[in-house]
Amino acid sequence: MKKKFNEFKTYALVTGAASGMGRIYALRLAERGYNIVAVDINAKGLEETEQMVKAQIEASGEIRPEHKAAFRMLRIQQDLSVMEAADRIYETTEAEGCIVEVLVNNAGVMYCQGIAETSERMLKLIMMVHMHTPLMLCRKYVGGMKERGCGYILNISSLAAWMIWPGIGMYGITKRFVRNYSRELRIECQKTGVSVTNAYFGAVDTPLIPLKDSLRKLARGLTVMITPEKAVKRALRATFRRRRGTMPGLLNKIFLPFIIIMPDFLLGWVYRLAKPYLMKV
Repeated sequence: MKKKFNEFKTYALVTGAASGMGRIYALRLAERGYNIVAVDINAKGLEETEQMVKAQIEASGEIRPEHKAAFRMLRIQQDLSVMEAADRIYETTEAEGCIVEVLVNNAGVMYCQGIAETSERMLKLIMMVHMHTPLMLCRKYVGGMKERGCGYILNISSLAAWMIWPGIGMYGITKRFVRNYSRELRIECQKTGVSVTNAYFGAVDTPLIPLKDSLRKLARGLTVMITPEKAVKRALRATFRRRRGTMPGLLNKIFLPFIIIMPDFLLGWVYRLAKPYLMKV
């Protein structure tokens, strides 16, 4: 059990909570004593997440029975790519009386494709899921956090926020937006009891990244790729210590300066080599 246990007095809202890292965030935040608002388009996955979280709490020998009885979890099935997604989520939590103290904008979209070849539908989807809806959720909840004098926002940016890399350029562009608005919001929230943290992951070993098992093993060995559990642990530790950001992986830090200065002609050459192998979306 963590040193500070919240006794299920307030809520942590996690987007993309039906699977993967979102589910792990929900599990780890419940361990810290937060009720959970789990948001995802996948209703079945949300049910599975709820079952896992409740089973974890029930099986814990470190949580008092009265605290176990106090735990609440709210599932919200919502497509985050629609314009009114943040409005619907906020209205639901307000109607249910949820005091959201932690906001984790975890949901994401990943694909490898040049911008000109990507369908308009996918371009709109990645911009809405990475940019519009997380920004609007911050706007919805930060006011209440300021009034109460306590709040934690974790936004998931990426190492790609610093790089225009062939095939994932659109991903990096949207993650740069996350990086920049998070910094501005953090500055605005100084002296209010509200902190804004960015997680700058390189590669996380999830199905979101299509790699052969042998390449995954190599990437993990070089610390270029980390496990979802380690990524979540690092991100939450930085969040509750109110740090500006975290970038797990020594090689990510080493390579970052070189990534930034790579010239356009070299990146163009890489893109032309990789183009035949990129997916169509």
